[in-house]
Amino acid sequence: MVKENPSLQAAETDRNGKERATRGPGRRLHGAIAHKLGTAILSGQYQPGDTLSGEVAFAEELEVSRSAYREAIQVLTAKGLVESRPKAGTRVLPRNRWNLLDPDVLAWAFAGEPDIQFVRDLFELRAIVEPAAARLAAQRRDKEDLRLMKDALAAMRRHTLATEAGRAADRDFHNAILNATRNDALLVLTASIGAAVNWTTQFKQRARALPRNPIPDHVRVYDAIVAGDPHAAAEAMGVLVDLALEDTASAMER
Repeated sequence: MVKENPSLQAAETDRNGKERATRGPGRRLHGAIAHKLGTAILSGQYQPGDTLSGEVAFAEELEVSRSAYREAIQVLTAKGLVESRPKAGTRVLPRNRWNLLDPDVLAWAFAGEPDIQFVRDLFELRAIVEPAAARLAAQRRDKEDLRLMKDALAAMRRHTLATEAGRAADRDFHNAILNATRNDALLVLTASIGAAVNWTTQFKQRARALPRNPIPDHVRVYDAIVAGDPHAAAEAMGVLVDLALEDTASAMER
């Protein structure tokens, strides 16, 4: 009987930037294998077109069961990273097939040293989506939306963005804005935007503290939404995203 590799058991405890409940050792193990392989693909250790080692060889290398390895490959397949064919094996797909906005894929990208172009791509997406979302939120928000934003800001101040609790509050703030748009198509992006906010914030302070306090930038967005000023809300959110990109790019240059 194959023993579970202890290093793999620990690999999934910080998925999506926070601890979350698992569903028993099998679930925990194949998730950890997917994390290990996904991180290797996103870091470039495996290139598009590369064929992964055979099931038996990989299972022996990772000291896991073949069934756990197969389940991990199914996870990667669902996220567009690989495809498996009989006799041909498991092949890494072209990057344009990857579901780069999947929260797990974002986590794998930031587990190592992310590609600067990918980081810029994420911020370009945020710069397109979030100012427009803030504009709609200023027009459509209700008292409950404002309460959620205010509570998130209070938690950000209390915990700071150097902590997981503070980053969770940051995600809650951005999620509340997307929810306030009352636009179901935008709400589909909530998990992706939240993951991008979390991982870029966590990444840019790995080697040093944040160069400035970004909470006042969030407050300006909130104040404009409270005032029901769509233009000011969009402008404030645009500035917030641009400054966040500057901080992240600075962290990557070190």
